[in-house]
Amino acid sequence: MSDIGSVLALIPARGGSKGLPGKNIRPLKGRPLIGWSIEAARTSRYVSRVVVSSDDEEILAVARDQGAETPFRRPASLAGDATPSMDVVLHALDQLAEFEWVVLLQPTSPLRLSADIDAAIEQCLKTNAPACVSVCEAPASPWWMFEVGAECRMRSFLPAEQRPVRRQDLPDLYALNGAVYVAKTEWLRTSRSFLTEETVAYVMPPARSVDIDTLFDFQLAECLLGNH
Repeated sequence: MSDIGSVLALIPARGGSKGLPGKNIRPLKGRPLIGWSIEAARTSRYVSRVVVSSDDEEILAVARDQGAETPFRRPASLAGDATPSMDVVLHALDQLAEFEWVVLLQPTSPLRLSADIDAAIEQCLKTNAPACVSVCEAPASPWWMFEVGAECRMRSFLPAEQRPVRRQDLPDLYALNGAVYVAKTEWLRTSRSFLTEETVAYVMPPARSVDIDTLFDFQLAECLLGNH
């Protein structure tokens, strides 16, 4: 499978995080948070080039120090809270030489390994799929979720009459964990999404699926890395 062709690992890391200020370069076990994703990409069997896209000069400097390339600075128009990640990916592809594949790696997934990146790419090759996304088993089933309305009245989120009686009878469900997104670049330019009916899944364990958005998430990642 080594003749996959050129693979771009793109790490998007804008400045101005509100949930956890400065999280992308916040030290995590002696390394900036973004450094964990850079290291995973650099040690992948398939990645040809590791590029960080950011609007923030400090993040770009840290990224270079950690071994990534920063050939361009992301424009402010693509660094807002509501900016679609696909716009960031396509902007990066327009700035760079052509690659056959692109791997999007969120810097907020520091527990993802290079082996996870490689396995997601190989999943595309094995299944002849144009895209693969990483998932993990959902921590809670929607069959046991409720909406809480007026006067704290509970209403089943899904039809109560279809809910299995026993928890053991619940179907296995999976959720996106945000760690790895892989796609053929030409296919992605057309689909403008990593998620279509052609996309396949790569299942990761919960222990490597922490997605850092809050201080609690950060502390959880520290704890798990400490156990390693």
